[in-house]
Amino acid sequence: MVPDTDLPGFDSTVAVRIDMVTSAPLQIPELLPHPFAPSGPPTSWHRVEGRLVADAPAGSDLFIDPAHDGSRPDAPRLLGPVDGDFQLSAWVSVDFAATFDAGVLLVYADATHWAKLCFEFTPQRRPSVVSVVTNGVSDDANAFELPDRSVWLRVSRIGRVFAFHASTDGTWWRLVRYFQLAAVPPGTSVHVGFLVQSPAGDGCRVAFDDLRFSRQPPTELRDGS
Repeated sequence: MVPDTDLPGFDSTVAVRIDMVTSAPLQIPELLPHPFAPSGPPTSWHRVEGRLVADAPAGSDLFIDPAHDGSRPDAPRLLGPVDGDFQLSAWVSVDFAATFDAGVLLVYADATHWAKLCFEFTPQRRPSVVSVVTNGVSDDANAFELPDRSVWLRVSRIGRVFAFHASTDGTWWRLVRYFQLAAVPPGTSVHVGFLVQSPAGDGCRVAFDDLRFSRQPPTELRDGS
């Protein structure tokens, strides 16, 4: 069953259900040449015309708290392998209900090396752009708040480094994070794609619209391009 949603433009009659337990990987033709493979806790990824929709299960997260013993919760992911330079962007909308509900663009190397660019509900109940970089343990950095439930997110790779950007109009991009992942030397492949989470809640729905992939990363990371 494809549940109802408050996100605009969702039509259950044209949804394609991708069940993480039983279905084959999902091909998104306008993005990577390789299929996107689901992993993490079971959920369903719905391909609705140009939109990707998923429901985050209750308690789902991907975070290795530096103050704890290194245990790692988990969240549904849909990832495809990419080598070399690239950029991936999407217009991300979240039905926020609980603290830390989020839609995420994810770069994933292995179980202890990955990075999240999140559109997340803060403890102050504000939609915010948040980034997490995990090299053994995770950090956590809030970038800026927004009045709306949607924002553009973009992840790029340039050689040995990665960059996170966010935008309210898809034209002018604000640099959120510039970093390395220790397990990803130049020339090696990483998995890139989407994650949904609801660590403190009963679940939330996330939509990724206007998906774009390019082999050409931004030429300048700090000028808004």
